[in-house]
Amino acid sequence: MTHEEVERWMGHYDNPMKDVVQRIRQIILASDDRIEETIKWSTPTFTYKGNLASFFPKSTHHATLMFHEGALIPGTFRHLEGSGKEGRAMKIVSIAEAEERRDEINAIVQAWIAWKDGASTAS
Repeated sequence: MTHEEVERWMGHYDNPMKDVVQRIRQIILASDDRIEETIKWSTPTFTYKGNLASFFPKSTHHATLMFHEGALIPGTFRHLEGSGKEGRAMKIVSIAEAEERRDEINAIVQAWIAWKDGASTAS
């Protein structure tokens, strides 16, 4: 899948959180040129040497970004929620909140890349 396919998906995405999802998408893609996006599990998914995160497209009161191995990403990230072995989620209710979390999202992306490249990181 390509960027064009994700754009098509976004064009058909009918959800009150669409603008928030789009802003988060822009933040993640701007975090690092190595991040790619595709459609997996019927939703935009961000990848770099594995599946970094996917949107949960049915959320209508917040945008939910599922970090598939969020519990394993080195560092501490205040807004990642969950208690399972691997997955963590970040819920964002507005474009303003997405902007407030930009630095944390960037840090998660950079920690993911460093982890996947074999470096140790601390946040």
